[in-house]
Amino acid sequence: MGLMITETAFARLLQLDECWEVLAAEYEGEPAPGRFTILVRETAALWRKQRCPVPTCGAERIVCHDHVETRSWRHLDAFGKPTQVVCAPPRGRCVACHKVWRIPVPWEGEGKHFTKDFEAFALTLMREMPMKRAGEILGEQDTRLWRMLFAHVAEARRRLDLSEVVSLGVDEMSSRKGHHYLSVFADLVARRVLFATEGKDHTTFERFCEDLLAHNGHPKAITQVAIDLSAAYQKGIRENLANAKVVFDPFHVSALVSEAVDEIRRREMRMGSQETQAALKGSVYLFRKNPENLTPSQEEALSELDLKHLATGVAYTVRLELRDIYQRAGSLEKARYRLENWVRWARAKCERWAEALAPLAKAVTTIERHLEGILAHWKGELSTAFMEGLNSVFSAVKRKARGFRCPEYMTAMLYFVAGKLSLPSYPSH
Repeated sequence: MGLMITETAFARLLQLDECWEVLAAEYEGEPAPGRFTILVRETAALWRKQRCPVPTCGAERIVCHDHVETRSWRHLDAFGKPTQVVCAPPRGRCVACHKVWRIPVPWEGEGKHFTKDFEAFALTLMREMPMKRAGEILGEQDTRLWRMLFAHVAEARRRLDLSEVVSLGVDEMSSRKGHHYLSVFADLVARRVLFATEGKDHTTFERFCEDLLAHNGHPKAITQVAIDLSAAYQKGIRENLANAKVVFDPFHVSALVSEAVDEIRRREMRMGSQETQAALKGSVYLFRKNPENLTPSQEEALSELDLKHLATGVAYTVRLELRDIYQRAGSLEKARYRLENWVRWARAKCERWAEALAPLAKAVTTIERHLEGILAHWKGELSTAFMEGLNSVFSAVKRKARGFRCPEYMTAMLYFVAGKLSLPSYPSH
């Protein structure tokens, strides 16, 4: 009676129906590490429910042909002990057309080495921590967990429907040290990553369009694309997204000027007078941060600087004015008026300071050349907030994929973290 209770308990744990039965639940103690082994086999009821998988046949008379080699699947720990399911999966044969195929076992996950329940738990851990740490907690090799993740992501993306995608954001992500980049395409309405591919040239848009068509979407349905000021991305849009209007992402426009301020500060530190160098010493974060994010000590340090007589201070003032335009220019007309005035005002300062503000002059010229795309930010309802937050997403992806920085690993983790995929990729019990 005790054995029957044990078998029944494990059958319930595996959520088996009448087609499968637990033969035995064995516990292996010392000297081996303690673990449960659940032995499962099919019942006669399985064959009554089978149909021939050949579309032109579909016969109902299916018999057991043979069994494949016995194998095991890692399951969730039972009673605090590692647990595995062991079974020799049967192969069915159609009496009508003689088709032979392996009958899928109901507990097998996408990764083939684990049960569905174990994979669901593993995926939960992998969302919250680096893969290596998840492997340590689960007692599994991270390479096996990666294979499982690849299988789930591939299956979930196979079922992806992109027919309603109309607004895109595109950004680049450094996948590892050196010039190794991924171009990431995101749906700005659904706020999810759609596609990622190696490189950051115009051909990345060709690959995106191929993937879009494969998932019921269409390039001509895209009406807006938010990007940085990359000439390669602009070319990709012209050649592949005929109906899309370019919107230059405010985050990258602001970053362009911020980088110019940083370069001017470094120049002044190298080439300025001793007095200037002393004033700017330790000031790097004063000019990178926005005023409301400064600590009290940083506010005091910034107030003591003579910004009007420092090239860095002048460039910083120009940056803050651009930021104010993005914050306060609520309409397209007001934004156009203020941006055009900002360009004239900033250029005048650059001419007055000549070489000292050369990096800023270059940024101002770039903004003027792309003014219409920048102003498109104030047209319609397109929000690029998701693109602004992608930097933190990229950082999370790198942490989770630590030690596995190849493009395919980074891409799979990016889909997993920010793709809003239906995972686990199999139906619930």
